[in-house]
Amino acid sequence: MRSALILAFVGLFGCDVGKFTVNTTSKVLKRAQPGIQMESDYELARQAIPGALKTVEGFWVVDPGNARLRDILMEGYCQYGTAFVEDDWEVAKFKQDLDAVAYHNNRSTKIFTRCLNYALMALPDRWKQDLFGDVDTVKKLLASTSNSKRNYMMFVGLALGSIINHNLTRIEMLGYLPTTRAIVDHVLELDKKSPPTNKQYAALPYVALGMIYTAASREFGGRPDLGKEAFEMALKVTDNRFLLARTLMAYRVGVATNDQKFFHDQLKQVLETAPSVWPEQRLANEVAHRRARRYLSKEKELFQ
Repeated sequence: MRSALILAFVGLFGCDVGKFTVNTTSKVLKRAQPGIQMESDYELARQAIPGALKTVEGFWVVDPGNARLRDILMEGYCQYGTAFVEDDWEVAKFKQDLDAVAYHNNRSTKIFTRCLNYALMALPDRWKQDLFGDVDTVKKLLASTSNSKRNYMMFVGLALGSIINHNLTRIEMLGYLPTTRAIVDHVLELDKKSPPTNKQYAALPYVALGMIYTAASREFGGRPDLGKEAFEMALKVTDNRFLLARTLMAYRVGVATNDQKFFHDQLKQVLETAPSVWPEQRLANEVAHRRARRYLSKEKELFQ
């Protein structure tokens, strides 16, 4: 009996207690992750998420091979960038505060790069190099990657697209637009065969496609008609509960086509729909309401 106890203590202290503790904690964190997505208070979430992400990142330093922590950080940084950092950037754009726009472009780039890097960690090593090759190389990369990596490919596309959007004055970054489009198209092809059970994950590639098509007006090569179709698909797969898709559709399609009625009616519909219509994505819907109010307040300026 005594020998067994001695062996047990030797085994305990022979392992990395820190990693053992983090592994246990990561399971709880993964189960608790939906809590922030269900948050109804925008400001509370805004203040809480950075500290939470840095805490998880501290755990990651202790156990850098922990897949649960990696996935939380990947999704967390992309969501934080979209909901909060880009919100500050958009406010600065409407104020025409060029210094603030530059600051938030830089900050957004850093946040989305973190999301990108965590996503790449879950993909085969060749992604770290081939992702930045020509579009044919990227298509071969996508075709050779297991369909089980669908979510990681999606976050790579979303993060890279966001980085490009905040570096539009850099010609070398614009060269990666076909790469982003190839990733989004590939993910959507996978979804036709095996639709994701996660409704938000099903919608995000359509939102990304809508953003790509509405990045410019018709005069400059944009396809707002196809952008509208993509946003509508994002709404369809979420049973019209993903209000951020409707908000973005109203703003980007409405402005690109100079259709003030569409712009106004769609945003009005967003504000008439309670954010609680999708409890599991309450925070995203709160963000949608926040932006819908902002866009409506700028309606006269946008449609002069």
